[in-house]
Amino acid sequence: MTGEQILIVENDPDIADLIGRQSLKPLGYQVTALGDAASAIKFSIQNNPSLIIASLNLPGLSGKDMLAALSSQGIKAPVIIIAEKGQEADAIQAFRLGATDVIFWPLRDAEVVSIVERAMHLTQETRERQKLDRQLKSINEELQHKLRDLTTVLSTAKAVVSITDQRVLFDMILESALQVSDANIGWLMLREERSKAFLLRAQRNLPESWAKKMNQPVDDGISSLVALSGESLVMSGIPLQKLKVSALGKSIAVIPIKIQNEVIGLLLVVRKANSEISREVQILLEAMADYASISLVNARLFHALEKSAENARTGEKYRYATLESVRAAIRSEVQVASYPLNFILTEMPGALNPEQRKALESVQAALQRLSHSSEKTIVPPK
Repeated sequence: MTGEQILIVENDPDIADLIGRQSLKPLGYQVTALGDAASAIKFSIQNNPSLIIASLNLPGLSGKDMLAALSSQGIKAPVIIIAEKGQEADAIQAFRLGATDVIFWPLRDAEVVSIVERAMHLTQETRERQKLDRQLKSINEELQHKLRDLTTVLSTAKAVVSITDQRVLFDMILESALQVSDANIGWLMLREERSKAFLLRAQRNLPESWAKKMNQPVDDGISSLVALSGESLVMSGIPLQKLKVSALGKSIAVIPIKIQNEVIGLLLVVRKANSEISREVQILLEAMADYASISLVNARLFHALEKSAENARTGEKYRYATLESVRAAIRSEVQVASYPLNFILTEMPGALNPEQRKALESVQAALQRLSHSSEKTIVPPK
């Protein structure tokens, strides 16, 4: 407890000297003595003493007035009041105004020290509780922040498998990236297969001169380095000032979007404040880039499946048309062959011997079966 500052507010110099110089200073306390409440209030606001010992019988503002004033100014230091015998009722009022203990004067040095030590221990315990409260609050805020980030990551993961419109999905991924990184500006670029240039596909809060380059290359002075290396890059402070992107903010993260080891896109976020993006945040941003990569792979697979299905439908249509053509040809040939055969069997002059008739009837039956087979229903493809 030594070194703590104690303020004594007492207009009787003998009492102030006895408590301060003789009782407390030898124990290592820093003691300041003032004779009136107004000076004590001003001193307390400026110096925030660890303990205040104040007389109820002060000139001008009384000790009870001072207690009320200290409370209104947010001074949390415990206050021990000095009262005389017969001032018990005033002491009770002082307790109601926030006093923590009372010294009924006269009192021996040892008793004064005991009361002060008790008050200082209470002060120390209060400080420890306040420190723990601050630590718990900080931990709780950090946990809440982590929970928010995990919820954002989970929502993005679900969106990858449920949203088919890539523009909507990229906007959501970019919004999530800004949230987990506490960034102000972000944009996403994808590589065009023909030119191999990285084109702006989504953005949040870019200046108009940059935002109007949608579906065009954006020269930010840094993304090309990541496109070549395939490694995430985080920069802030002085090194960033040499790059064009420093016009947007003071801290940046550039994350490659890759399929296997090939960079096919870039995710960029910028903080206006000069606060370095942590490794933990970088990992979350890389997860967002992975989701963008998964969505692109899914889109390619979906396109390939659609193309395969279309080819299959085209093949079915071709086979159906071929079968229809064959069936029409069979029908035509059967009709051509049936006419002379019927004529021979029914109208041709002259008798047929049994062998001839049987042979012709067999041919006629075969033609009828062929005709019936060609007429079987074939379901056309859709």
